[in-house]
Amino acid sequence: MTKKQRWTADRVPDQTGRAFVVTGATSGLGLATTRAIARRGGRVILAVRDEEKGREVVEGLVAPGAGDRPPDARLLDVRRLDLADLDSVRAFAARLREEYPRLDVLVNNAGVMAPPRTLSAQGHELQFATNHLGHFALTGLLLDLLAAGRDPRVVTVSSINHRQGSLRFDDLDGERGYAPMAFYNQSKFANAVFGRELHLRLTGAGSPVRSVLAHPGYTATNLQTRDTRGLTRLVFGRIGNPLLAQSPERGALPQLYAATDPSVEGGEFIGPDGPAELRGAPTRVRLSDAAADADTGRRLWDVSEDLTGVRFPVTAS
Repeated sequence: MTKKQRWTADRVPDQTGRAFVVTGATSGLGLATTRAIARRGGRVILAVRDEEKGREVVEGLVAPGAGDRPPDARLLDVRRLDLADLDSVRAFAARLREEYPRLDVLVNNAGVMAPPRTLSAQGHELQFATNHLGHFALTGLLLDLLAAGRDPRVVTVSSINHRQGSLRFDDLDGERGYAPMAFYNQSKFANAVFGRELHLRLTGAGSPVRSVLAHPGYTATNLQTRDTRGLTRLVFGRIGNPLLAQSPERGALPQLYAATDPSVEGGEFIGPDGPAELRGAPTRVRLSDAAADADTGRRLWDVSEDLTGVRFPVTAS
């Protein structure tokens, strides 16, 4: 990719016959991703916490006045998934296994950002549970369906904030000390470490599934306002979003590129091409050295299997 050939959603190839799972599909990046894929003929399973809201979103997507090329309602399948609850993740995966013989792309998109310290149903810090553990478990439970897919991929959405993150293996749940943004950065760092480690393990096992990472730069979504409080909400939601952020449609381009472009290779990290990777067209960007550390990857993998009870059919290289 070069700036003379800036990639847009209009360049998403025909996706007819392909099945996508998009987590967090009712708003922001997930909604923009769902719309773009369905417009190109792909079937999208909208994995959402609120099924009623999911159905309302589908009605809006297919309404006559919804803009150019509204998708076919038959391509949109709403399913309940609460990533913070591992029982919900298992139930979601089990239902898909009953109805879908294969999947082609899993987009690990959903997330929460900087809430007050909260524990998940299984007692894990909410951001780590939702942003990482839920997606880790979901990927493992669906991996064989993906292996049967056409040009199969797992796209895990991280953040430029992964470069500010680290893993507090001795206090992953923030019991000894909790700072909302620091634990958000930890969860996005975990996404980056997971995506790379998954790539290494899939490659070592000779799997056809590609693991690709993406980040949206600085994008205006309800992530900055739904869960955040106080100064964080003010800085990101009330000041940063209007002045600096790009639209969800623009922010979704890196994950759309990662999910659909034929040139994408496993292990790549796709982000915006603008200054500081805050906005722009998709391009290949650098993973932090810390996220690429082999020992960190193996340790996070082992901890994640222990905490979720999900074992992948791939081993460390």
